[in-house]
Amino acid sequence: MSQAMTQDSTLITGHSPLTNDTFTVGSRTFSSRLLVGTGKYKDMSETGAAIAASGAEIVTVAIRRTNIGQNRNEPNLLDVISPDKYTILPNTAGCFDAESAIRTCKLARELLGGHNLVKLEVLGDEKSLYPNVMETLKAAKVLIDDGFEVMVYTSDDPIVAQELESMGCVAIMPLGSLIGSGLGLLNRHTLSLIIENAKVPVLVDAGVGTASDAAIAMELGCDGVLMNSAIASAQNPVMMAYAMKHAVWAGREAFLAGRMPMRKMATASSPQTGYFFQ
Repeated sequence: MSQAMTQDSTLITGHSPLTNDTFTVGSRTFSSRLLVGTGKYKDMSETGAAIAASGAEIVTVAIRRTNIGQNRNEPNLLDVISPDKYTILPNTAGCFDAESAIRTCKLARELLGGHNLVKLEVLGDEKSLYPNVMETLKAAKVLIDDGFEVMVYTSDDPIVAQELESMGCVAIMPLGSLIGSGLGLLNRHTLSLIIENAKVPVLVDAGVGTASDAAIAMELGCDGVLMNSAIASAQNPVMMAYAMKHAVWAGREAFLAGRMPMRKMATASSPQTGYFFQ
């Protein structure tokens, strides 16, 4: 049976044809292309429920803001998102220079028993939370030399993305719009340029506000989408997490299916010959 027939029969049964559609980040391979954060939820219970509904396998944790064992007298997030079930992705949110980002990654590696996959995020200022590219490049080099697998939050500059990849970053994560803004993808053209040239996974990080934004990112050819505020700040975070899971599926399927070409003029969807009445 052909792949197309297999996919068609799979769709008829109501299941996604993406069962074997995996992607690899560094030395790890994943099935879910939706990555989620753990901040801004009302409590630990809601955090766990939303992450479960999302179907995510990679869960980001802001080491500077979240307890994963460094504060013994406080609730431990790992009690809700077990490392046995999820790949914990420590991130350096809240760092504004290379030195603090490097120190945060080393702390995470110690707390997580040698875990080396991290999300590097070095911010430029507290108002825009835009990436500081110079400090990001500096931190990335040190971390890669120290054996870390670095997924890196960056601007939507294709040249910067190429430089980070050539240094050895295992995933490039350009912003779609400002962190926590929910404005969606304001830079589809530059994102497309990054995707076109990259040989490592490209994941949109920041700016997603609703399910259609996630679908658009995947339709562009992104390998995945990372989000936090879009789910945690929704009126019903668990329902939004479920919606985001399906949006990522739909966008990925649409990308693989290949969209119809855009045309300036109308084209009839039915044949223009063979009418019953002439």
